[in-house]
Amino acid sequence: MASTTSYLKPPCRACRDLAGHPAGVWTGAQCHPGCGSPTMSTLLDIKSSVLRQVQVCPSFRRRTEQEPGSASADPQEPATGAWKPGDGVEFFAHMRLMLKKGEGRQGLPCPEVPLRSGSPAPPEPVDPSRGLRALAPEEVDMLYEEALYTVLYRAGTMGPDQVDDEEALLSYLQQVFGTSTEEHTEAIERVRKAKAPTYALKVSVMRAKNLLAKDPNGFSDPYCMLGILPASDTTREPRAQKEQRFGFRKGSKRGGPLPAKCIQVTEVKSSTLNPVWKEHFLFEIEDVSTDQLHLDIWDHDDDVSLVEACRKLNEVIGLKGMGRYFKQIVKSARANGTAGPTEDHTDDFLGCLNIPVREVPVAGVDRWFKLEPRSSASRVEGDCHLVLKLITTQRDTAMSQRGRSGFLSHLLLLSHLLRFEHPAEEPNSSSWRGELSTPAATILCLHGAQSNLSPLQLAVLHWQVSSRHHQTCTLDYSYLLGLLDDMQAHWEEAPSLPQEQEEGLADSFSAFSEFGLQLLRQLRDYFPATNSTAVYRLELLLKCLGKLQFFQPSFEICPFETELNMDVAAALKRGNREWYDRILNARSPREQPGPQRLPGLVVLADAIYDDLQSCYSVYASLFHSILNVDVFTLTFRQLERLVAEEAWVLTEELSPKMTLEVASGLFELYLTLADLQHFWDSIPGRDSRSLALAGIHTPFLPAVKLWLQVLRDQAKWRLQGAVDVDTLEPVDPSSRHSSSAATAGLCLSHIQELWVRLAWPDPAQAQGLGTQLGQDMCEATLFYTELLRKKVDTQPGAAGEAVSEALCVVLNNVELVRKAAGQALKGLAWPEGAPGLEGVLPRPLLSCTQALDDDLQREAHTVTAHLTSKMVGDIRKYVQHISLSPDSIQNDEAVAPLMKYLDEKLALLNSSLVKGNLSRVLEALWELLLQAILQALGANRDVSADFYSRFHFTLEALVTFFHAEGQGLPLESLRDGSYKRLKEELRLHKCSTRECIEQFYLDKLKQRTLEQNRFGRLSVRCHYEAAEQRLAVEVLHAADLLPLDANGLSDPFVIVELGPPYLFPLVRSQRTQVKTRTLHPVYDELFYFSVPAEACRRRGACVLFTVMDHDWLSTNDFAGEAALGLGGVSGVARPQVGGGARAGQPVTLHLCRPRAQVRSALRRLEGRTSKEAQEFVKKLKELEKCMEADP
Repeated sequence: MASTTSYLKPPCRACRDLAGHPAGVWTGAQCHPGCGSPTMSTLLDIKSSVLRQVQVCPSFRRRTEQEPGSASADPQEPATGAWKPGDGVEFFAHMRLMLKKGEGRQGLPCPEVPLRSGSPAPPEPVDPSRGLRALAPEEVDMLYEEALYTVLYRAGTMGPDQVDDEEALLSYLQQVFGTSTEEHTEAIERVRKAKAPTYALKVSVMRAKNLLAKDPNGFSDPYCMLGILPASDTTREPRAQKEQRFGFRKGSKRGGPLPAKCIQVTEVKSSTLNPVWKEHFLFEIEDVSTDQLHLDIWDHDDDVSLVEACRKLNEVIGLKGMGRYFKQIVKSARANGTAGPTEDHTDDFLGCLNIPVREVPVAGVDRWFKLEPRSSASRVEGDCHLVLKLITTQRDTAMSQRGRSGFLSHLLLLSHLLRFEHPAEEPNSSSWRGELSTPAATILCLHGAQSNLSPLQLAVLHWQVSSRHHQTCTLDYSYLLGLLDDMQAHWEEAPSLPQEQEEGLADSFSAFSEFGLQLLRQLRDYFPATNSTAVYRLELLLKCLGKLQFFQPSFEICPFETELNMDVAAALKRGNREWYDRILNARSPREQPGPQRLPGLVVLADAIYDDLQSCYSVYASLFHSILNVDVFTLTFRQLERLVAEEAWVLTEELSPKMTLEVASGLFELYLTLADLQHFWDSIPGRDSRSLALAGIHTPFLPAVKLWLQVLRDQAKWRLQGAVDVDTLEPVDPSSRHSSSAATAGLCLSHIQELWVRLAWPDPAQAQGLGTQLGQDMCEATLFYTELLRKKVDTQPGAAGEAVSEALCVVLNNVELVRKAAGQALKGLAWPEGAPGLEGVLPRPLLSCTQALDDDLQREAHTVTAHLTSKMVGDIRKYVQHISLSPDSIQNDEAVAPLMKYLDEKLALLNSSLVKGNLSRVLEALWELLLQAILQALGANRDVSADFYSRFHFTLEALVTFFHAEGQGLPLESLRDGSYKRLKEELRLHKCSTRECIEQFYLDKLKQRTLEQNRFGRLSVRCHYEAAEQRLAVEVLHAADLLPLDANGLSDPFVIVELGPPYLFPLVRSQRTQVKTRTLHPVYDELFYFSVPAEACRRRGACVLFTVMDHDWLSTNDFAGEAALGLGGVSGVARPQVGGGARAGQPVTLHLCRPRAQVRSALRRLEGRTSKEAQEFVKKLKELEKCMEADP
């Protein structure tokens, strides 16, 4: 029989995974070409016996049909005039848009969640008037001269990244200032004829490290002595041949007295090998090309002031050589000291440095120098950290002569070069980061050094010029931020700026902050949240503004009237209002009538929600982390208040003019306003009760009710259209339902999703709305199933088709819609606002849901019965084939045609039905097979035992087939109900006559308590007297007997007999007296039956009490019977205690009328020819005849 269950083979893994089926699902048709496994989806198992039971259940369909105006049994057509009559496609398409809009509004948006585009940021506004003022032609000429002077009189060593070619630098300046060749040449000649500048060397002695220890304590007391070593007379050119230089010692001679400033000394740092001095000196340079800086480090051994010694020795005339001069200073200090003999207190030499001035880089140098020995005999160690810068102190230029400081000159030069390097018309100028050309950077480096500008001053100048230039030609904010970082790095270490320079810096801060606030007012235009480039520029702008707050406490003249974050908040508020008014005036101008304004207000509300999402996910973290400004709360409060005011006014205006179009617009508007409230509530610590939108749902209630009515009608139109175009064929190979079921399930799902999004805040109103919506969904679902029934009834069936594909599709559709409706109705639970009831269905909606499920289950069983009815004839034919098969053939051969038929049909059903529906069909077919076999048994009398053995084999084969090794119906279901009856029937047909009679009496004992109080009660008492070997039976009284006479009473008497007859062949029946005109007779009569105890203990032994109504003129009427098993009677199972004649307790027996038992026994025994069987059949027929007159 294994081949008969091929339709239940498990599917292959690939097909099961593709279809989403669990591993234990059966299959019917092949999953795909080349796969030997069939596929099957899973649904609910419903017992076929429900088909008969559900007829008495309350029905939602029946309840709706009994409502006024719904007397017709035909599907109720949806009302026209709601929305726009048609197929509902447009309406549900619009509803899907509303749902899709709400999909992105579930909970809080994640940071950076908006779609980010890497396209260029929108261009920022520029204003040429916001830059530095334009120079007059005369000022340009002076600046040109200043730049040429800087190049022609440069000093120091050029770096590797600088231009050392004088002609290249001059050519670059010609391009910058746009002069002709003649003008350029003339300007150079004028500058060459000017006086050379006076040079000076700025020396900062910072620290030394790893010096030699000269003192007994393992340390030294180091100090530095430094000065400028002039060139020797032999190497210096005659003075008359040198150009005249500016200096503080005009006309002084080389051999004259040396001023004290020529030699400088640092402080003595006691007991250290790593001294830190940080002392600064300025030395005038007479010849940049030959002079050099000389520095000695000594270990100090007494308290003589070396500075005083320097002053005295500087008055000595005629010293030759600066090196000897340095030594003499130390000796003089010792001679003038008071500490004792000179030889005991000589300072120890620690090292020296000789740095030619011409080797000092143009930009200055800041590094460690290795200490050198004074001679080959000297031993030195360590390094010295110096900062050197070569500057000019007097310049023969027009700007210097007019008192223009080097700071101002550098500002003008930098501005001029910047405009040349970064013209406004350059494409992608906003990404420019201040990358100057090499000639420009070289000229600025030369001028900054010659003008003695500190790093802080250079940083300030670069910021002032670049921040102003940015407002006329957009720069990269990372460049500006870098300038602020550079300025901040030097701000704390450098001394304060002069007041004039500080005021200029403050003005630049004010101008830049004003420009930045202007951009923040138009935040959405210049920094859209969907553009990652723009958002990054915003972050840098905010960091620049945040940097300005760092400098604010350091200014004596504050550039800000208020705190910067307050200015930012004010700018954002103003920008919010301007943005709101712009959309309102464009979409929903107030001068228009309310119905015309409504769509625009919906657009505005959606724009506000999207804007707040962007604000929360993108802007909020930037503003809070950088400027400590809560931009989200500020924006939400302002925009929410504005849109709430607009909504209150508009709903008040539209309430008297409520139409379907207005209701639809108000419904959509309310959804967005509710989303705004939920957005605020979802943020921890926020409460929407404080919002202007609190209570906004109240004026929208009439519109929501009207819109839900429109939804009901449009749903019916949509389902009607879907069924009209449905071909009742699966939508694709992987599905087993048709297109209309998919549409119906989608409509129900959308309605439930819409209810969830609506989330009506008032619990009482929400219950009413939800209940009505649930009833509308139930009505639409039943409307759909009725449309399906009508559709399939009009489908022509194929001739001889036992399995209708259309019916299979309809059955699958009903099941799918049943599950979809149940899921959708569960979604209409109590809202979150109902205390203790969240997620619970209201009682009316729960009743509606249960009634709908009953109706759909009944509909599914009706379709199942229709589907299986086409197989009844074939099943009876194959069962008859089994019954007519000769005894000579094997049982499996007789059953094979039926099994082959079932395998073919169930394989087809398996490929067409989902598992839940296939279970229904299998249960129905199982019941049909059992009934067919029972009919075959009843139609064949007086047959051989082999006949019943064959059907017993058939029954077990069918059980194996339908169970399918656990893949099919469960064994508990298969072996219940009609199966038990058939099993017993087959067993009894195989029994002997006495076994059948014994079973008859056993059935009487089992049925003793099935029907109580219907036919009355009889009280008796029995016991067995072992001494006399007799059974005592006492009939006490009866009650509530049936009235069988015309007067409403009866004349009852009781017949007492023992059974089965073959156990008590010599015992005759006995009877009580007749009690006239009563339904509650009292007998108190005792009867004795002489029988052995062994016979009373036999299986089936009983006392049978038959109550009859005595008729004087006709046959007595049967009133009822009851049986009492003798096995439990006192004295039969065990010896009687006490030996009393009336021992035992009274027993109350419920009377019954066993028609079915009689008929069953007749079927089993009527065809038998034995005398015992015929006598018992005669007795049964007499009893049956008596019961035919039952009321």
